[in-house]
Amino acid sequence: MSETTVSSTTANDLDLIYLKGIMESPQEEEEDPEQLHLSPVRKNNMELLQEILSDLDPFTHCSDAAAELSHLLTQPHVQSLLETHDSVASKEDGSPPPSPCDFMSHERHRNEVVSKFQPPPDAVRMVGIRKVAGENLGVTFKVEHGELVIARILHGGMIDQQGLLRVGDVIKEVNGRDVGQDPRVLQEELQAASQAVVLKILPSYHETNPPRQMFFKCHYDYDPACDNLIPCREAGLKFHTGDILHIVNQDDVNWWQARHVEGGPAGLIPSQMLEEKRKAFVKKDVELLPAGNLCTGVGVKRKKKMMYVTTKNADFDRHEILLYEEVAKVPPFKRKTLVVIGAQGVGRRRLKNMLLLRDPHLFGTTIPYTSRKPKKEERESRTYAFTSRNKMEADIKNGCYLEYGECDGSLYGIKMDAIHEVVEAGRICILDAHPQSLKVLRTSEFLPFVVFLQSPDFEALKTKNCSSVEADESTKVLSDEELQRTCEESAKIQAAYGHYFDFTIENNNLEESYCQVKAALDMVSRSHQWVPVTWVF
Repeated sequence: MSETTVSSTTANDLDLIYLKGIMESPQEEEEDPEQLHLSPVRKNNMELLQEILSDLDPFTHCSDAAAELSHLLTQPHVQSLLETHDSVASKEDGSPPPSPCDFMSHERHRNEVVSKFQPPPDAVRMVGIRKVAGENLGVTFKVEHGELVIARILHGGMIDQQGLLRVGDVIKEVNGRDVGQDPRVLQEELQAASQAVVLKILPSYHETNPPRQMFFKCHYDYDPACDNLIPCREAGLKFHTGDILHIVNQDDVNWWQARHVEGGPAGLIPSQMLEEKRKAFVKKDVELLPAGNLCTGVGVKRKKKMMYVTTKNADFDRHEILLYEEVAKVPPFKRKTLVVIGAQGVGRRRLKNMLLLRDPHLFGTTIPYTSRKPKKEERESRTYAFTSRNKMEADIKNGCYLEYGECDGSLYGIKMDAIHEVVEAGRICILDAHPQSLKVLRTSEFLPFVVFLQSPDFEALKTKNCSSVEADESTKVLSDEELQRTCEESAKIQAAYGHYFDFTIENNNLEESYCQVKAALDMVSRSHQWVPVTWVF
């Protein structure tokens, strides 16, 4: 018992003496830990590996241990580890590491001479990729200059999340199998692999700047399953008109990468240029009637000549194909103008007058200018603002009018300044304008909320017209031809200008339409909104 105690005490004393010697060592006190320098034992482990494999080769057929060791040393993970060690070790003295290509697999290339045109010594890399069953890797390939190259990496996909590959990387081997320029070899190996894939690559070293945040509103429907041009239908992203997409990559001139703002994986969508090329060959059949709402009503037979509809018309008409619109999400704000659009006979003026009469503190409107002389019963600034023809033509030339036209030899038009006056008074300016005017109004200057009064079907429109006449809300029963023309015109307006509309309703009941418009305006003033990016920047 006493021997055990002494032995224990002696051991503790020895430990204390040893530790005290370490703590009090002058050499340790003077040494700066930051100046410690670790030197590698060898810098050419790949050479050593090849020598070992060469020595083992005669014994692999007669010795299971030699065969197992040779198998372990030829695994991509082991070779990748040794390559990395040699690369790091070589940087300590500034000398480049031996190229892995200089030490070909002894089983296939022992007697081949290494070409002097091999890639840079540190170019070849071994990359391990984790694979999840049932989930796409999110990468596409192409053959370029006789080599298999990574064409694109889908944002948010498995490859993108792991961050080990880049666009432009050349795939040399997959799981030890040479792929050459045959993508089928790569596909076979990827399908056969269960959990991990090891790629031998030549890095592209192509540095890319992170793209800025971009959000697009879609103005057409797209289904990749019906697209014969898409490189990979499984990688496509389906969307509908009005969807907001987050654009994550635009490096490819034909195929962008995007995801829905609500969430989900990224996918390929046609670029603006590609879709423009496709749709540019589709003949348009939309021909709208000239605007006549400044001085005439439905069915009034008057000789009229429309000179021009909206300012800067020619500049806008050069860009009729609107596929994507860049938008930004902004906090709630009040719109400056309420633009009511619709074919003649759908009740635009009746809705406008109801809004003005019931909410005069909230809404206001402009007074059209005219060059004709006032009638006896007319008063200045109540129905029209009267001016001379010379003055009006000069203002038209200077771009002072939103829209204008000529009727019975007199000019009529809506001035831009009149809109600003209503807005500056703290009210929303209601405009019963021609759809062409939306190209000017849809800017940060006017911040419009565009309501489209869609025509009901022919029978419903006919019933509505008869009811309006019986209630003395209308003075004329429209013919079937006029009603059919209203339905057709409404469809054409929606086809040509639907991408401008914020809200669409059928004006079957005036009271309901009034409540719907009020509710829509209240909602946008209290919630975040996606608006054209030009309104913000």
